[in-house]
Amino acid sequence: MADNNASDTLSVAVLGTGIMGAAMARNLARAGLDVRAWNRTRARAEPLAADGIRVTGTPAEAVDGADVVLTMLLDGPAVLDALHRAAPALPPGALWLQMSTVGPEGLAPLARFAGEHGLRFVDAPVLGTKDPAEKGQLTILAAGPQDVRERAGRIFDVVGSRTRWVGEDAADGAASRLKLVVNTWVLTVISGTGETLALAEGLGVDARDFLAAIAGGALDLTYLRLKSELILAENFPASFTVSAARKDARLITEAARDAGVHMDLVTAAAERFRRAEDQGHGDEDAAAAYYAGFDG
Repeated sequence: MADNNASDTLSVAVLGTGIMGAAMARNLARAGLDVRAWNRTRARAEPLAADGIRVTGTPAEAVDGADVVLTMLLDGPAVLDALHRAAPALPPGALWLQMSTVGPEGLAPLARFAGEHGLRFVDAPVLGTKDPAEKGQLTILAAGPQDVRERAGRIFDVVGSRTRWVGEDAADGAASRLKLVVNTWVLTVISGTGETLALAEGLGVDARDFLAAIAGGALDLTYLRLKSELILAENFPASFTVSAARKDARLITEAARDAGVHMDLVTAAAERFRRAEDQGHGDEDAAAAYYAGFDG
């Protein structure tokens, strides 16, 4: 499906309408695109109908006649399962924007699927969580051929504020590898924030004194303060869940192992996220891993 034959109004199938996918679908609909959406749990997608989005019962219904397929699901196996279910209705030459965090190993079978079904494939994981997704201010890390970038850009410019192209062959995994590097830093900050505030609690130190001590200096971070406020309020509306953080930690450690790199901090973070999950915090914001610092 060549870009120069594209209609003025793109039809986009969004597969996966969780925290990120729902926000992206709404922004695309508000921009005047024809959006149809599918989610494994349909009830989570139903509210999108109020935004003029056609909610479908199957991936095949969503992709039927679509110019663009956008996947935003938990991991590689979930993406591959959705595409297999969509396969009978996939338009030949459709543009597939794979925007989930799947890691290099998870990407390989997706790229094979794209080749086998004649899809134009772009690997495009995103940076950002709920708030930037809702505001259309995500950063897209993308890899794909030059001749699809204009069409992909029509989607990326709606859901994001910046796109960084890092390669022309999506299957090479440059975008997915970069996403894991970035998420290593994200998980480091989340875990460090939780441990620091847990230690403050244990030692009887006012966490506000810690935040005041580093205010405005080289050690201060906006993300540290955002996560600290959730912990101090003991309220964890999810923008990036504990369970998703644990999944990303697994992808990072697997990729690092294959590259011969020891990841001591991320390995420890994965254990903290596991404990927080076991304590019942899996669906809360990843900052709730703070509780992994305590028994019970």
